[in-house]
Amino acid sequence: MPDLASAAFWIAVLQIIAIDILLGGDNAVVIALACRRLPQAQRNRGIFWGVFGAIALRVVLIYFALQLLAVPYLKIVGGVLLFWIGIKLILPEHEDAHGNVQGSNTLLGAIKTIIVADAVMSVDNVIAVAGAAHGSIVLVVFGIAVSIPIVVWGSKLVLTLMDRFPVVITAGGGLLGWIGGGMLLTDPAFPVPWRDIVPYSTQIASGVGALLVVAVGKWLARRQHTRLVHGELAADRAPPLQPGDPP
Repeated sequence: MPDLASAAFWIAVLQIIAIDILLGGDNAVVIALACRRLPQAQRNRGIFWGVFGAIALRVVLIYFALQLLAVPYLKIVGGVLLFWIGIKLILPEHEDAHGNVQGSNTLLGAIKTIIVADAVMSVDNVIAVAGAAHGSIVLVVFGIAVSIPIVVWGSKLVLTLMDRFPVVITAGGGLLGWIGGGMLLTDPAFPVPWRDIVPYSTQIASGVGALLVVAVGKWLARRQHTRLVHGELAADRAPPLQPGDPP
């Protein structure tokens, strides 16, 4: 049982809440799309049971992820995946990721859509939360219970803040890099924990992971922006098609 009075417990809780807000904001969009065709009287029920099922499924998935992280080398894999998830979070999105979410005319259909879509979209969330929980399912349940209402009912505010203050996204990517860096050194494959050999080794690895994710994410974002600008310039400079030219 974790120590509820310890600072480490509450820091981990705050990390889980931040992860759920940053990586789970799309879930509110999925819920709205799945329930948009329901009669007004059924929408609240569809949202409630869809969210309830999605939360239950996510807790189960994270529970199994916590067990798997006890297997040698899987924390290393999980840490590397968190680096990639953090980098993807920093990269700007140019495509609509929700265009294939179909609304349903029935309550059960909407609930099923919400649960299935949440399961598919939550792989990154599951890995990140499992890394932040340090093996505690109590932390997982508590963090998700607190963050889900924020995600569902406060998603518009969160998304507005992300659009207005891009540093929030960068900080989120850095947080995932911090957790991933710390995971690498706590893998059971190491016979002697690094923290027993090098003082503050976990904090150092976490800091390096955060800096790595932010640096690589920003570099790839600049490259992506440059390619986009050059592509638009090339399209503007291209001569107009003449009658008879192939498209």
